[in-house]
Amino acid sequence: MTYVPAFSPREIFTTPAVADSKLDLALIHRGKVRDVYALDDTRLVIVASDRLSAFDVVLPDPIPGKGAILTQLSNFWFAQTQSVCANHLLSNEALPSGVDARRSVVCRRLKALPIEAIVRGYLVGSGYKEYAASGSVCGVDLPSGLRNAAKLAEPIFTPSTKAKVGEHDENISFSQAVNLLGSELATQVRDKTLAIYQHAASYALQRGVIIADTKLEFGLDEHGTLFVMDEMLTPDSSRFWPLESYAVGVNPPSFDKQFARDYLEQIKWNKAPPAPTLPESVIQGTQIRYQQAYLQLTGS
Repeated sequence: MTYVPAFSPREIFTTPAVADSKLDLALIHRGKVRDVYALDDTRLVIVASDRLSAFDVVLPDPIPGKGAILTQLSNFWFAQTQSVCANHLLSNEALPSGVDARRSVVCRRLKALPIEAIVRGYLVGSGYKEYAASGSVCGVDLPSGLRNAAKLAEPIFTPSTKAKVGEHDENISFSQAVNLLGSELATQVRDKTLAIYQHAASYALQRGVIIADTKLEFGLDEHGTLFVMDEMLTPDSSRFWPLESYAVGVNPPSFDKQFARDYLEQIKWNKAPPAPTLPESVIQGTQIRYQQAYLQLTGS
């Protein structure tokens, strides 16, 4: 379907910085990035802040405009994939007065599933490290001899636990996901995750962007219907690589928060709270990469 953005890129990119939102609603949960408020018994207001998390720790410096980019890019993908999987958005519902629509949405109140649904189309990051040590990723055996950033013959589903703020997610096998969700629901989540990825990855390639991997979250309504929720295919939840500079054997430059992660690895931070302050060059560099991802993927 044709997606008509609600805001221009300039309106999105110049959104005033917000580290912690303050709405006149009951705050249900403050996550690593998103603040969740109760609108009533069946609806939520989710506000994407400008907080940045890396290695499951929230950093002290916000990235101005980041929350608006996350929200609007997620909305773009929700529209693109609604024929593949139902999502949590209630697009015809108006936000309460005074709520910044650039970074906020009204959505269904769902019961979140206790796993992160991760799909990998390329072997990189923690997946490559696990493969190098064991020849497999999350219990999925892979051919020998694969190099860093290699494209996989078929995308693989590699779920993880869902960590609390300050704790680390842990990769799990599909059988462990079945233990947590039950066989039918785990299979449904896996199949929807792979279908969304394949749909989005094909579209992104036409825009000159490789989606190396991504993380999705799902929830159930009171009838047991599955919905994809929270965010979708953003620079926070995905690795985006420019197609023109992709090469096997090296980590390609990316349009996501890997730029900030690389800085934190360079200074040898121990990945435990408190997180170090980011220099202005890293804040601005991260901001620019989020903007590039939005512009290239949406064609704005």
